[in-house]
Amino acid sequence: MRICLLSYRGNPYSGGQGIYIHYLSRELCRLGHEVHLLAGPPYPEVVSAVKVHRLRSLQLYDSLEPLRSHLPRLRNPLRLYEFLATCAGTFPEPFTFSIRAYRKLQELLSSVKFDIVHDNQCLGYGLLLMKRLRVPVIATIHHPITVDRKLAFAQTENQRDRFRLMRWYSFIMMQRRVAPRLEKIITVSHSSARDIERSFKVYPNKLRVVHNGVDTDFFRSDNGISKRPNSIIAMDSGTGHMKGIPYLLQALRLLRENEDGNVNLTVVGTSAPGTKYAMLIREWGLEDAVTFTGRITKQELVRRYSTAEIAAVPSLYEGFGFPAVEAMSCKLPVIATRAGALPEVVGEDGRAGILVPPADSEALAAAIRHLLHDRQLRKSMGEAGRQRVEELFSWEKAAQETLQVYQELL
Repeated sequence: MRICLLSYRGNPYSGGQGIYIHYLSRELCRLGHEVHLLAGPPYPEVVSAVKVHRLRSLQLYDSLEPLRSHLPRLRNPLRLYEFLATCAGTFPEPFTFSIRAYRKLQELLSSVKFDIVHDNQCLGYGLLLMKRLRVPVIATIHHPITVDRKLAFAQTENQRDRFRLMRWYSFIMMQRRVAPRLEKIITVSHSSARDIERSFKVYPNKLRVVHNGVDTDFFRSDNGISKRPNSIIAMDSGTGHMKGIPYLLQALRLLRENEDGNVNLTVVGTSAPGTKYAMLIREWGLEDAVTFTGRITKQELVRRYSTAEIAAVPSLYEGFGFPAVEAMSCKLPVIATRAGALPEVVGEDGRAGILVPPADSEALAAAIRHLLHDRQLRKSMGEAGRQRVEELFSWEKAAQETLQVYQELL
């Protein structure tokens, strides 16, 4: 089968979408299929068997250059639109990528006959143009961005910020129009399927759930590394507080107030020291208890998992929950919220992990205290988590189930 994947931001550092495109494309190639990938910057990291077609953009959100430096490049109408839309405070990348991808697909179809086009949550109007080329078009929606918008609005403090967010998330209107018009939608959890049905008005008979996988050969505990006593690891990414880190910090403060002062937390991800949590850390006296790593390599991430005793996933929402499944793969007991798909990933409460209500610092603190004081429970949960991952979350299985969706449509 000839498969054309689309990913407007395909680098693994861009989050779950980048991880998804890396492993899905790899497994499709391993299963003997020809895979082309039309990708925007930051460009993906994929195996050599994948034929990557890089689609350039202005990269205005990633550039440190002043906007006026881009003026000589604006003779192209699409670039001009991208520039003006960015200046207006909107996020035009999904739309502009979809148009570039449509044009590139037209060009490629002169020499390659694709069996299917599979979009990775761009959902731009260009996908509807692709349908005119007589190639079936489907999309993966990890979760509807309406959830991100709702949580972002809840964190705003004034009308000016609300107006700014309304402009930024204006692309959602386009996604709501495109998603119901595609032949099939793949999503990564039953929780996300319900949210997509409700938010994007996609009929249930068009939705197919294919769980993500995890690289169990890579994400495994290194028994040669000693555990750091009373250590917790958590992941943070993007803007806002969707990953629930402020509630975890408050849980640390509660533990210290109850004479559990030796608990330490490592936060891995985009946040660096002195950024959005600095005020809370100073106010609660946690300077010596919290370490922010910033972005690190996958190898370093596995090392950090191996040294920690507990993984915390205090997210306010997860469409799937890569931090939880990666930690479980490394035999770490997980404390996660009952938000989004996390109960679906972690499984039965008390077996591979402990589930707590979202935005509940006291429940987080109680779960941390309980696990830190019970070494045998930590070990048994870690073993159960690894077993659950091996049984349910394989990238080969995800690719095979994705192919079943392709075949069903064809």
